[in-house]
Amino acid sequence: MEQNKSYKLEDLDVQSLLGNQDIVADIASDLPFRKWLYSWLLDPNIPGNYQKAVDKWIGLLIVANLFVLVFEHVPALYEPYKGFYHVFDIFSVIVFTIEYAVRFYLAPEDEEFKTKKNAHVSYLFSPFAIIDFLAIAPFYLKLLGIPLDLRILRFLRLLRILKLFRILIPAYADFVKLNQGRTFRQRVHALVFPSAFGGKMQEIFDAFIGVWVLLSVFAVIMESMASVSYILNLQFVILDSVAVGIFTIEYCMRIYSCVEEPGFKSPIGGRFKQAKTASTLIDFLAILPFFLEVFLHHLIDLRFLRVFRLARLLKLTRYNDATAILVKVVVREWPVMSASAFIMMLLVVLTASLGYLFEHEAQPEKFENIPQSIYWAVITLASVGYGDISPVTPMGRAMTIVLALIGIGIFAIPAALLSSAFSDQLVKEREALKANLFEMLKDGHIDEDEANFIRQEAKRLHLTTEEVNALIEMVQRENEAAHNIKELPIHVIAERPEIAVEHYKMLVGQIRQLSMLTDTTKFEQTAKESDSLTATEWSLWQSIKAKQN
Repeated sequence: MEQNKSYKLEDLDVQSLLGNQDIVADIASDLPFRKWLYSWLLDPNIPGNYQKAVDKWIGLLIVANLFVLVFEHVPALYEPYKGFYHVFDIFSVIVFTIEYAVRFYLAPEDEEFKTKKNAHVSYLFSPFAIIDFLAIAPFYLKLLGIPLDLRILRFLRLLRILKLFRILIPAYADFVKLNQGRTFRQRVHALVFPSAFGGKMQEIFDAFIGVWVLLSVFAVIMESMASVSYILNLQFVILDSVAVGIFTIEYCMRIYSCVEEPGFKSPIGGRFKQAKTASTLIDFLAILPFFLEVFLHHLIDLRFLRVFRLARLLKLTRYNDATAILVKVVVREWPVMSASAFIMMLLVVLTASLGYLFEHEAQPEKFENIPQSIYWAVITLASVGYGDISPVTPMGRAMTIVLALIGIGIFAIPAALLSSAFSDQLVKEREALKANLFEMLKDGHIDEDEANFIRQEAKRLHLTTEEVNALIEMVQRENEAAHNIKELPIHVIAERPEIAVEHYKMLVGQIRQLSMLTDTTKFEQTAKESDSLTATEWSLWQSIKAKQN
C-alpha cells in the first residue's frame, strides 16, 4: 500500500482494511484463452486469483521433495517403501512438468517476456525456466535410458529446492525497495523485528524460524525413541547442528539490531536490556544446551541437557500475543492468586501431617514421612487419585473424603480467576482500542498508519471482521450522538431524560477515555496539589478508574 493512502469512513470496507477478505478476482470471461488463463493462474497483480495458491502448493511440494531425498539416503527408511518413493517422484515430476509447460505456454502474457521478440524462447533461457527444467530433467533422462550416476541424479533432483526462489526473489526485491537508503543494521532490524519496512520478507523469515523450531522439536521427540534414533542418528546430529546454527544467527541478529527498537537505543545498555527480555532469554536457552555439551562434555556428562532442547518450542510464543496477555493477567491477579496458593499450601501441609499421623502405623512403607504424605495430599486435592498411595484406616479414609471435596473448590479458584481475568483483560484492551478509534475517526478519515494500527490490534486481540466493523460502527454512532448533543444547550438536555441519559453516558465515556489516555499518576498529583476536584468528583474519578483496573 502507498504510504499516503487514506480511507474515507463512508467508503470504508473493513475486510479490505484488515486484509483478510475473500476477494473475487475481477477477470472478464471474454478474454482470449491464454490471457484469461494467465490472469487466473500466474498474474501477481490481480487480487483474488489463484497465483498465491499455486506458489504455496508448489513450494510445499518442493519442501516435501527435499525431505524425501534425505530419507532416501537411509536404507531402513527407503528399502521397505521403494514403491511409495517412486510414486511420489512420478507425481512430483508430473506437477512440475505441468507447471513448466503452462509457464512456457503463457510466456507471451508475462510482463517479463511479452516485450521480447520471441517470448517462448526468452522464457526457456530465463534463470527460473532453467531451474524448472533441471527439476524434471533427471527423471526424463533416466526414463529415456540414459545412464546416470546415482549421486549425480540425486544432486540434480536437489536443484528442485531452487524453485523456491520464485517466492523469495519478489519478496527480497520488495524488501530492498522498502529499505532503500537505510543502513545495514536497520535492514537487519526490519528482517527480524516486525515493522513497516519488513514486508513479505519478514513474514518469510518468521515462517522459516517457526518451521525450524517445529522440525528440531520433532527431531528431539523422535530421538528419544531408540529404534528411530538408531536408524537416523547421523541425520539427527546434522539437523540439530543446522538448527542451532540458524537459531544462533537469529539470536545474534536480534542482539545486533535491537538498538533500532524504541527503548533499546543504548549500544551496550540497550543490547543488555534486550538480552534480559523473556523472548530473547528463550532464544538463548534454545541454543545453550548444544554449546555446553560441545565444550564441556569432557568434564561433565551433560547428555541430560538434551531434553532442554524442547525449550525451543517456547520460541513460538513470540508469534502469539495470547502469551503476553496471559502474563499481564497473572501479574494483575497475582495478589489474589498468591493468597489462594498460600491457602492450598497450608491445606496440603495440614492434611499431609494428619495423613501421616493416621496412616503411618498401618502403612509405614507408604506413609513413611510427611514429605511422602504431601504427595498423597496433592494428588487427592487435585482429584487425580492415582491409587498408588491410599489410606486404609477409618480416620484416614474419612479425611480423604473431606479432602477430596475441599480440593474441588480450592483447586478451582486459580483456574476461575485466570479465566475471568483473561476475559476481563480482553475487554479492557478492546475498550482501549475503542478509545483510540474515537480519536482516529474524529477527522472522518483513517490514514495508513491508523489502518496499520487497527490491523495489528485486530490480530493481537483476535477480532473478526464483523467485530471490528461493529466496533467502528459503534464509535461512529457515539461520535454522531455526542456531536448532536453538544449542540444542544444544557437546559434543553436536562428537560429530556432520554437525551440527558445519553449526555451522561457521553460524559462518563469521555472520563473513561481520559483515564486510559492520560498519565493517571500526574493527573492525580496535579489534582491534589491544586485542590481543584471536590470529594464527589474525586470519588467518581476513582470509581471509573477502579472499574478499568
